[in-house]
Amino acid sequence: MAVKEGRIVALGEDLSELVSPTTKLHDLNGRCIMPGMIDTHTHGLWGACRDKFEVYVGYTATLDNLVTAVGVRAQQLEAGSWITGGPWRLDMRNGMGPTPRDLLDKVAPNHPVALKDTTQHSLWLNSKALQLAGIDASTADVDGGVIERHPQTGEPNGVLAENASALVLPFLTFNEDQLKEGLDYMIHYFHSLGITGFKEPMAYEHDLKTYFAFDQADKLNLHLGVHLSRFSPMEIGRTPFETLELWRETYRSTNIHTDFAKLFLDGVAPSFTASFLDPYLESSGYDVANHVPEATLLLQADDLANEVTELDRRGFVVKMHAVGDRAVRAGLDAIEAARKANGMNNLRHEIAHSPFVTDYDLPRYKELNAVAEVSPKLWYPNPVTAAQHAVLGVERTDKCHPIRSLLEAGSEVIYGSDWPAAAPDANPWPGLAGMTTRSNPMGEFEGTVGADQAITLEQALPLFTINAARSIGLENETGSLEVSKFADFIVLDQPLYEMTPEQIGSMEVKETWFKGKQVY
Repeated sequence: MAVKEGRIVALGEDLSELVSPTTKLHDLNGRCIMPGMIDTHTHGLWGACRDKFEVYVGYTATLDNLVTAVGVRAQQLEAGSWITGGPWRLDMRNGMGPTPRDLLDKVAPNHPVALKDTTQHSLWLNSKALQLAGIDASTADVDGGVIERHPQTGEPNGVLAENASALVLPFLTFNEDQLKEGLDYMIHYFHSLGITGFKEPMAYEHDLKTYFAFDQADKLNLHLGVHLSRFSPMEIGRTPFETLELWRETYRSTNIHTDFAKLFLDGVAPSFTASFLDPYLESSGYDVANHVPEATLLLQADDLANEVTELDRRGFVVKMHAVGDRAVRAGLDAIEAARKANGMNNLRHEIAHSPFVTDYDLPRYKELNAVAEVSPKLWYPNPVTAAQHAVLGVERTDKCHPIRSLLEAGSEVIYGSDWPAAAPDANPWPGLAGMTTRSNPMGEFEGTVGADQAITLEQALPLFTINAARSIGLENETGSLEVSKFADFIVLDQPLYEMTPEQIGSMEVKETWFKGKQVY
């Protein structure tokens, strides 16, 4: 392979005629190269700042581990400083007692504390955090959110879910120096994993400013697509369309692509906020008799159709968070409405996660030129699986992420880690290996999830390369090793097809190259 000025200029058995006295020659000595990996759903800055600045005990830690870590951090910080981090799992909930805030008050009475659960859709707060956020017995319930309360007094017990989290999240921000330090860490981390491009699925202006500054200084060295946040449970109200367009123009850069937007359609299953056609298990405490699928949709049908149609008209590719099968259908219905209003175009809107898809909706992705994004936190056994079993049952959980069925229906499918939301790291290799076995490639959890949905390595690789590049609009620039494309590639010890799934899952990338420059 010959590379000049960042692009591949020739491929072949013998390229000796291109060698000049100034040519640098790289002999791989038996190693191989492949295109760089592209993650289409990773909260880069958020994950990096978690690793750098928050209490983080991992996804298999005990409740005692987490509470102890909060106490240690309280001893290190000046009184009044916020302590953030996590994660806590659904199985820890009983151990928190009837008033979870009390447990945190004991170890950090002089610090406001906010801990996120594994899904990042719920918060566990202490009394000082509730007080600073102005949340008390008189605080009205938040539409689309949950404020857990004492049944007699109505006092908040310290647990918030979905839209109610927006009351606290403005306090949980990182300053400019932290964002810069976090991004510097993230870039090296991504390169060490063989990642040469990604999509930021929920960007706000402080994220955009940080990414833009690094790209202007020629320090980003990643292809980046940013979905500008129009609506999420983490903010009150909606970002005006005019503001999205201003951000799009202001922060577009050499490696930053800004023609993308983000909407949330539902929550997550463990908190009963994902929108399903069928009810959750009655044994999980769910009120089966009063199940209304639309009640958990964050945007109702007409509203959602108008949102997607308008964003489509303005030229934004929309990524919609959808977990339950009712939410997935709502997203596809909205894309259909946009197609009818604006005509079929090249804007390939995405259903983020797409974990539960009915047989009726499987072919609609292809029909509507929509994209199914899938996330490995659910397609093989992991710390979230037990919570899925508890509220959905084993049989329904086993239908999670029908990747094989989506491919057989002609759907375009892409990969997203969703780091750090329910994903301990941004490592794409366990996700790739798990697609081929539907088992945990690291051996951390036994069993499988939807074993009949396993796909081959040849079927899986495009989700991480050319399909992902196409989702950023860069299929003619990267995602495969072809003449005229950017020289974005990674060096491995041996070809993937010679490796076992376990070896792929524990991959160590030897080199990463971006636009012909070695960055790792």
